Amino acid sequence: MDVDQIVTDLLRLLGEPLWQWLLGALYLAIALLAVVHAMLYKRDSRAAIAWIAVTLLFPLLGPALYYLFGINRVRSHAHRLGGQRRPLLQVGHERGVVSGMNAATPAGLGSEFKPFARVSGRMTTQPLVAGNRILTLHNGEEAYPAMLAAIARAERRVLLCSYIFESDRTGRQFVAALVAARERGVEVRVLVDGFGELYSWPRIGRLLRRAELPAARFLPPRLLPPSLFVNLRNHRKILLVDDREAFTGGINIGDRHLLKSDSRKHAADLHFRVQGPILGQLEEVFLTDWRITTGETLPPLCRSIEPLTDGAVFCRCISDGPGEDLDRISQTLMGAMSAAREEILIITPYFLPSREMVASLQSAALRGVRVVILLPEVNNLPFVHWASRNLLWELLLYGVEIRYQPPPFSHAKLFVADRCYAQVGSANLDPRSLRLNFELNLELFSGDTVLQLAMEAHRRYQLSAPVTLEEMDGRSLPVRLRDAFFWLFQPYL
Repeated sequence: MDVDQIVTDLLRLLGEPLWQWLLGALYLAIALLAVVHAMLYKRDSRAAIAWIAVTLLFPLLGPALYYLFGINRVRSHAHRLGGQRRPLLQVGHERGVVSGMNAATPAGLGSEFKPFARVSGRMTTQPLVAGNRILTLHNGEEAYPAMLAAIARAERRVLLCSYIFESDRTGRQFVAALVAARERGVEVRVLVDGFGELYSWPRIGRLLRRAELPAARFLPPRLLPPSLFVNLRNHRKILLVDDREAFTGGINIGDRHLLKSDSRKHAADLHFRVQGPILGQLEEVFLTDWRITTGETLPPLCRSIEPLTDGAVFCRCISDGPGEDLDRISQTLMGAMSAAREEILIITPYFLPSREMVASLQSAALRGVRVVILLPEVNNLPFVHWASRNLLWELLLYGVEIRYQPPPFSHAKLFVADRCYAQVGSANLDPRSLRLNFELNLELFSGDTVLQLAMEAHRRYQLSAPVTLEEMDGRSLPVRLRDAFFWLFQPYL
């Protein structure tokens, strides 16, 4: 090598402006930080390698992309919502908290329920409580009249939380009922997700303010100061009336859940009327969300509800979100899959399970457990439907039964194991629901009530069309490419 050329090149580099040296040093420092962060905090080695490659191969752009999309700031933001502060340089692992405090099963719980109760007892902070009554409500035609009647009976307090609260005819009925309750002297609080209220115009928040109802928006998007989070949504649905009854499940408030309405976006769904001591746990979830959103602390009303004498259902609330509650619903579901010995029934509108959940379903089928998954034939989010079809063969190959429910679009969520254990609530089986949203599921331990839910799943099964491995393998190349393309975006769907 020519020594003179080396000296010339060195002198040329030393003659470069100082800002170029500083820029290069800054890039190296930022790239190194991104690489170290990906190595320490990414749970998937493939994701870590991919982000390291992007960071090193694309100067400045790579670290910027990692900062925007690679770091799970959702969890850090959830800490700030809860009033907790992290040190400036501490990001933390993407994980929840395993409590283990409720691993012991309560007296009176049958032996067939205990394998399921032990799993959720380790993952949750709530005890399993007896003496509850659960009533299943189909679609808005059954749910809305019952909810409006409960508001009309309210004497002390009405607490309402909904991801979507539309300003259509149904939404205005609820506003009128809430106004009438307030005028009777009932304490009213309404919590609407800041992104979910954008589903209709005018926004329901404007109608609530005009009616002078105490209402708040959970993380509303805004430009100044910037807050454009699509993630971190409050997807829970709770209506709590006094200390007598509550409603929870998958139904939002709007005409879309009325199958006989004029809405073009019909959605069939399940909702549940709840009575008994479990109201205390539902109230705790709402009051926490209200305090986080508004700073107002409301006293509880439902801490000392006596068990119903004719209520044979043991219940527990499982709250899930990107803070300490991270992965609670997915972990309890996978634990229930491992505890099942005869049958697993799943109804969900969106099906993009994690690799771990796919393995749990495959393992259950290999053990001889009958695994049935019912999905909507027509989905309101076609790209989620296409992405889901890219992975169905992995389950069909192991003997999992998958069927498509005929229209209208089914928004129902239901998990039943061995006809004695069930989960109902707001959570879908996709990454956004199980890792990025605030969700609420209700565990049910009961012979009769859960058996009725199993019969509901079997009724839908009979009406649904089977999906076969031959059908998945026989997709044309353009269709398979379309499905695979949208599957690439699974973590964000």
